[in-house]
Amino acid sequence: MDTTNSRVPTDLILVLLFFMGISIASLYNMEQLSQGHDGFAFKQAVWFTAGTAILVGIRFFDLHQLYKLSLPAYLFGIALLAVLLVSPASIAEPVNGAKSWFTLPGFSLQPSEFTKITTIMYLAATIVNHKKKFQKHTFKTDLYLLFKLVAVTAIPVILIMQQPDFGTSVVYLVILGATVIFSGINWKLISLTALLFIGVAAGLMFAAVQYTELATTALPIDQYQVDRLETWLSGGEQQSDESYQVSKSLTAIGSGQLLGKGIGDLQVYIPEAQTDFIFAIVGESFGFIGCSFLILVYFYLIYRMMTLGLQMSSIDSYGSYFCFGFLIMLSVHAFQNISMTIGVMPITGIPLLLISYGGSSVLATMLGMGVLYRIYEEYLTSQERMF
Repeated sequence: MDTTNSRVPTDLILVLLFFMGISIASLYNMEQLSQGHDGFAFKQAVWFTAGTAILVGIRFFDLHQLYKLSLPAYLFGIALLAVLLVSPASIAEPVNGAKSWFTLPGFSLQPSEFTKITTIMYLAATIVNHKKKFQKHTFKTDLYLLFKLVAVTAIPVILIMQQPDFGTSVVYLVILGATVIFSGINWKLISLTALLFIGVAAGLMFAAVQYTELATTALPIDQYQVDRLETWLSGGEQQSDESYQVSKSLTAIGSGQLLGKGIGDLQVYIPEAQTDFIFAIVGESFGFIGCSFLILVYFYLIYRMMTLGLQMSSIDSYGSYFCFGFLIMLSVHAFQNISMTIGVMPITGIPLLLISYGGSSVLATMLGMGVLYRIYEEYLTSQERMF
């Protein structure tokens, strides 16, 4: 494989370095405010270093090899989720009511973060396999493809809901919805499925709010998740830990004003800001300009993935479908996290990828970025062959 500098996506590397810098600086600033000794900034730097090693390692696999590894990787991720549910508290202790992590000496591992990537890989492979087998496009074959895509996504979602982790499950469902659209399935079938899904989702939300005791008993949700939903629906007027966090978050972002307070001068303390509310720390530290630039960089990354996905559609459909799936994953994380930070969406515990603290999140996202970089290299290779 040619790994010369001409094949390195310089702009995407600069984007990644920017995210790393903002993340570490924000976590360091948060530590100065809390006067804690958790070492979040240092640990995040370690995770980024490990993630970079994963990213570089992925470059030694071509797309055909990654396509072949999609099913084994997916099954391995499912196995981890299943083992997590039956593991004793000594290695899988529930945190905030959710059994989502393997607690190992020195670090914790959240399998659902990695299975996002492996699920996207296998969804892409499923579409490719289907179109190889059924070259004629009919309503019946589209329905069969839809069934397969739903089944692939339903398995991890069911396991994750047992933890329970509603926020992460929603991410999987959004990825599924986008994948169905990008797969080329008949729009009438997509519309009918979307209406059914929206109806079921609205019904579940209504049941959770109006019949809380029944919902928490019959559905894989906890009381704190219902509280988050009710706080959001009340516009923050309902007094709770969730409304307190959102209120503090808005105060922090507003106090940053135009240029922010810089390093070492934060004043607004937000509980667990290193994960769910890191955007508020960015706002207070770097102000409106910093927040706006961060969002613009996210938009640029999404734009690059979209264009790369379109370019790969006639070269390698597996790479194209992965680009679209990974794009949606990053987009929904950014939209939901930033929106809940400013009170527009309910709190779900979804991190701001590449910014929020978390080893599993960082490593999984860097794995996805590694696949993205490999797709870019294969695109350049295909262009060189044309000329």
